[in-house]
Amino acid sequence: MSFINEKIAGIRKLLDELETEARLENEEGFQQRFSPLDIPDIIKDIVDYLMPILSPYEVAFYWYVFRHAIIGTGTQHVRISTRGMQHGVVNSIHSRDTNSKISLSQVRNVLGSMEAKGVIRKDGEANRDGTLYRVMIPEEIEDCRISMLEHQKIESKPVYAEKEVDFYNIRENRLQIYERDQYKCQYCGKQLTRFSATLDHIIPVTEGGENTYDNLTTACLSCNSQKNRRPVGDFLADVNSTPEETKKR
Repeated sequence: MSFINEKIAGIRKLLDELETEARLENEEGFQQRFSPLDIPDIIKDIVDYLMPILSPYEVAFYWYVFRHAIIGTGTQHVRISTRGMQHGVVNSIHSRDTNSKISLSQVRNVLGSMEAKGVIRKDGEANRDGTLYRVMIPEEIEDCRISMLEHQKIESKPVYAEKEVDFYNIRENRLQIYERDQYKCQYCGKQLTRFSATLDHIIPVTEGGENTYDNLTTACLSCNSQKNRRPVGDFLADVNSTPEETKKR
């Protein structure tokens, strides 16, 4: 029995290490690319695409965690305790006593609902300071991405085909590529954000490729690094093959 318990403990430790490694990788990418100048654009997307799908309590909770994570620390992570949320967010709208807070069960229900909608995500175990959550931004939330895509169809932005238009170095143009690709790596399908996404040249610059709309695609950092200057077809063949098949090449 003790052997089984040791095995289970070992598996849990390994999962915790993998979870921590993935979280640190995401945090590093966010911290490297995030700028206070990005906040107005993020808030605009929150108001346009996220607020309509949240309840009043969820709206209040989201702004609270957004303030303490992205604005407060420049990361997407924050520790949340149910009692901290109970006393630090909103008064109960059902009580005549303005000092009365919402109940702990309501706090748990709101957090659970936000998790179900993909608005926040548990990224660590609880400690005395609370549970570690990742605060998602609109391009990571499925319902928001659907609304964004519908908005693009209604008010599609002009696409400039001229070679002199730079979609690689100009920030506004880079975002057009990310939006076109729904913030997903076009090689492995990983969901990205404007901070974790990179642009890859389909035809490499060394082969005469330009920084044009049609020659750029959204990629995660890992796929972009692995592809390097290889032709897209060769790289995709490796991505979709088994390790044994890759070794035979």
